[in-house]
Amino acid sequence: MGSDTFVYTTYIRTTPDELWKALTDPVFTRRYWGVAFETEWTPGAPMVWDEGGRRTEDPEQVVLAAEPGRLLAYTWHSFTPAWAEAVRLGHDVYERLARERRSKATFLIEPSGDTVKLTVTHDELEPDGLMKDMIGEGWPALLSSLKSLLETGEELPEPPR
Repeated sequence: MGSDTFVYTTYIRTTPDELWKALTDPVFTRRYWGVAFETEWTPGAPMVWDEGGRRTEDPEQVVLAAEPGRLLAYTWHSFTPAWAEAVRLGHDVYERLARERRSKATFLIEPSGDTVKLTVTHDELEPDGLMKDMIGEGWPALLSSLKSLLETGEELPEPPR
């Protein structure tokens, strides 16, 4: 993979359908991610990210692929001043992120014996960008919480900021 790509693979004791539900159903996504997605989960459909009542909308924030139990892809969210304030980013950090090109996240779901192999590819990143550094820490923590939720019924506690 190029330097504009981040890839993370994990194995989860679940079914492809349950994993799909955990990636798309607001009841699940709020628990391990703190985000609810408002979308129709069809290619081209707009996506609104609702994080605790703070909505991030943008015409370029869309579903790219949606094959239940197999494949999900969407453009990454827009960076807004309200989002930056809510996640406690300094103005200079926000400005750097806002200048970076839009990236995308892809979730490949594959049965693997009694588990499901989930490969998350986040690409079209700025090779030396701030977002690449941020997701390098963010995706492993997020996917660990998703795995815990599906396997034990409890998400991991949110790490301190």
